[in-house]
Order: sequence, then structure tokens, then C-alpha cells
Amino acid sequence: MKTVIGIDLGTSTTEAAVLRDGKPVMLLNFDGKVETPSVVGLDGTGNLVVGEKAEGQLLLAPEQTVKEVKRLMGTKENVFLGKRAYSPVEISSMILSYVRNFAGKYLGEDVDRAVISVPAYFDEIQRQATVEAGKQAGFTVERILNEPTAAALSYGISHLEEESNILVYDLGGGTFDVTLLELFEGVLEVRASSGDNKLGGKDFDERLVKYLSGQFEKKQGVSLEDDIYAMARLHQAAVECKKALSTQEEYRVLLPVLAEKEGTPLELDETVSRERFEELVRDLVERTHDPIDVVLDDSGMAAADLDMILLVGGSTRIPLVQADIEAYLGKKPCFAVNPDYAVAQGAAIQAGIINGLVDDEKGIMMTDVNPYTLGIRSLNEYMMDYMSVIIPRNVTIPVTKKQMYYTSWDGQTSADIEVYQGESRSVEENHLIGTFRIHGIPSGPAGKEQLEVAFSYNQNGMLNVTAKIVTTGKEASITIDMMQTADGEKREDVSGWKESVLAEDYRTVIRRAERWLKKHEGDAGTEGAYEEIEELLYQLKLAVVEEEDGEAGDLEEEIRERMEEYGNEK
Repeated sequence: MKTVIGIDLGTSTTEAAVLRDGKPVMLLNFDGKVETPSVVGLDGTGNLVVGEKAEGQLLLAPEQTVKEVKRLMGTKENVFLGKRAYSPVEISSMILSYVRNFAGKYLGEDVDRAVISVPAYFDEIQRQATVEAGKQAGFTVERILNEPTAAALSYGISHLEEESNILVYDLGGGTFDVTLLELFEGVLEVRASSGDNKLGGKDFDERLVKYLSGQFEKKQGVSLEDDIYAMARLHQAAVECKKALSTQEEYRVLLPVLAEKEGTPLELDETVSRERFEELVRDLVERTHDPIDVVLDDSGMAAADLDMILLVGGSTRIPLVQADIEAYLGKKPCFAVNPDYAVAQGAAIQAGIINGLVDDEKGIMMTDVNPYTLGIRSLNEYMMDYMSVIIPRNVTIPVTKKQMYYTSWDGQTSADIEVYQGESRSVEENHLIGTFRIHGIPSGPAGKEQLEVAFSYNQNGMLNVTAKIVTTGKEASITIDMMQTADGEKREDVSGWKESVLAEDYRTVIRRAERWLKKHEGDAGTEGAYEEIEELLYQLKLAVVEEEDGEAGDLEEEIRERMEEYGNEK
């Protein structure tokens, strides 16, 4: 069986490991190092570079370099290398491709199977984006593993006889997770997870950058805000300052010729004390309290029930972080695992389990939870966007739960089932992750017919949703698989629209729209128009497939209007 490796795709750095003789071994990159900066750039000849080479050009060519893209995973926001736009998935795939190459060289074989870790509080769309990045890098992604669970796995593999409640406090470069796990008789059971995907070392750096740039402007009378080269140097200095203040009481930031004023070079010379740094970031550290409370409440535990607070992530080296968690929970946290490597090592252990390298009887078993609430849109009195919960957050998976619903209006013969993920009671504030339609509901007055909706969610991230008409037994379903696509919304196959009885009625406008899209693909200035007509065309094909003649007619008219409008503009 081909080797499966574990990868910690981090905001600041990326690491990889493999299980050998029952223990995780860190893999070395082409620079002979364990840590690979999660940075991608274009060098002077226009070639893509990853890792240290890319990080090394941040100061000289910041406009040709991208870092910290993990924060953008699951969004439609692009980044630029030079003049070309790249999606977060594409940048992440370049980093993973680099990992695949150095892992292959290190192990002496082609490596194309991986377990990739993600923050526990990543939603389904972000997980899908991570899987897609792995696929684009040439990996078969065997499992997406929550980072705190991976860290606990790294600890638990050598503490199988313990019985303890472990709180994993994972503060990395860009994200924060907190997970409560119970370890007993070789079983690692996740009880609850929460977090903040916009909190990490990057935010501490930004506070220092803002402070230093403010001091510079106050003393020199020059703003650095629009000087990308000066800001790149300032960012690097802030990172160095932050790290130094974890071991010393003050640090001098000296940047000669940081800017100019009327031809005179200006320097930044500022001494930052640990006390001042802690004042700048204290509120960020205290933002970890709410997720901790959520985890304790959801698991039904008190702080006094905790046997261990396990620190993971480079930002937990900050003394204020350690002091804050001790004061808040009344227990001293510990570094029982390497905070930088534990996640990659845990991913490697999971990879080893998949690869059959861990003894089923003597090895470790693991359970997990779904970190977000899952449900459907339903009518609640007069609310049309009500989120009806079917699987609450922090329920142990695998799990199956069912709810009963009723028809909403007289003569209703079909129902759209929209599946959402999120914590708001309004679906508009949550993520739509799938939709399907069930036909054949017997016509009758509102509330007469019942629909049973069942959610089945497993450890591989597969969510199966089934809707059944109770009186007839007829069913319709959808399987939402994070291992399939990076699109947040699962789409139905419309390739068979030509087989529909409505095909001839709408064939002309469909062909015209397809030709329009082909003609204008990549045209500057028509991006919004292109996306709008592409979406309308998909919706039209879907309406044709589902034989919704009225809806198809409306879409036909709208497509014709949009093509005429944009054609005239062009």
C-alpha cells in the first residue's frame, strides 16, 4: 500500500510527517528544514517559488509574493502575484505540491496520498477548499483532520493507559481552536470544539505594526501606510520583535532608511517592552475566553474537571497567553507535545491508521464531533428564512437524526430542501451547502402531508440528507461530500437537459448563451456579466431538467435581456 503522509497546512508555516515504527517522523524540505514558510512568490524570471525562497523576497518584491492565504480559504477573494489573480485554493495547492515533491524525495517514492489538518472551526466550505487544494497538488486526500484532535492524537499515542480530560488550546499563526477531549482506555473522544478563524499570531503582528508605524509617523512626520516596501520591512521586524519578547523583557526595533522626507533618509528606532506589547494584544488574548466557555458548556464540564490544558501552536509561546489561560481556568497549561509539530505528527498518526500501520487492538481509537450546527430552511410562523436545526453542533459523529415537517400551503406538490451549516437562526447568515427537490407530494390543504427529513453525518465528512413523503414512502436525497468540490453550494447535474420534454422550447436561447460565454471568456470588463449569465444559464438548464416551464420562461427572458444589455455595452 502506498505511503500516506500527514500535513499541517498552516497560516505561517507548513509541516509534513510520516509514521515509521509506530512513531511520527518529521519530513525535511529541500532546504533541509522541517518548517516550510506558507509563502508563494514569483522570482525575477517569472517562475513560481515556494517556502524560504518566496519568503526571502518579501522585502524586495512584496507585490510578487503572497503569504497567510489560509485566512482566505473558502472565500471568493483572490490574491495577486504580479498582475495575475490566483484563488486561495490555487496558492494552497502550490504549497501542497511543494510538500508532495519534497516528501517524495525524502521517502524515495511517489507520494500522492495525504491526511491534511484544518482548524476545528473550519466550516464545510473551508474544508472543501482545502481538499480541492490537495487534489490540485496531486494528492488523494484520505481524511481531513481537525488540528486540535491531531495534536491530542500526537499526545495520546504514547499515553494510551491514561484516563484524562484534555483541553487543547491551539493558537496558531492565523486561527484559534479549543477542543475538549476525553482519553480513556486507548480511546480519544472529542467532546466539543469551538474557535475563531480570524484570531492568531498574524493579529498580534498587526498590532505591533500599527504601533510602530504610528510611532514613526509621530516622530518623523511621515506615514508609511502606502509604502508597500516599508510596510513589508515593518512586518518582518514586528514578527522578530514578537518572538524576542517571549524570552526577553524588551526589544529594540532598528530599521535604517525606512523612508525618506525631502531626500533625507529616515530611520525607525523604537524599543518595545514586553509590558507594552502585552497592552497592545491583551484584548486579542481575551477573545479566546468565549470559545473556551462554549466548549465547557457544550461538553457539560467545568474548568475543575480538566486534567490537562495542552498548548499547541506557535503563538502559545507568548508568556501572556500562558498566564491568561492559567488565570482564566485555574490550572497551569503545559507543552506536553511540540507546539509547532504536534499537528503534523497527529496527522501522520491518522495517516498510519489509514495505512494499516497501527494495531487495531493495541492502538488508539478516535471519535470526533461536528463543530457547526446543521439544518434546513423552514417556515416558522411568518419567518421564511428560519434555520430548523437537525444536528446541533458538537454532537459525536457518526450520527443520524430526523425531524418531521409539514406542507406549507394548499396544493403543495413539491418541496425544496435547502441544507445549511451555521449557528444563526436565520439561514441568510449561514452557509448553504446543498439543495434538492422532492416531487410527488399528494395535493391537499396546508399542513396535511408530512415530510420526514433525515441527516446522517459520518467521520469522513459525508452528510446524507433524505426527505421522505410519509404517506407514500417516496424519497429524494442528496449526499454532501467535502471530498468532491470546493464550491460551497453543491450543484445538480444539468448535462441531461437535452433529454427533457422542454428541451426544444429552450434549445435556442441555451445555445446562444453558450456561444456568448465562449466568445467573452476572459474578456476584460465583462467579468460580472460573464458570471451572471453563466449562473442564469445553469438555472435555466436546471429548470428544463425539472420541467419547470414557468420558471424556465422567466429565465429565458432574463438571459436574453442580459446578453442584449451587455452586448450593447461592449
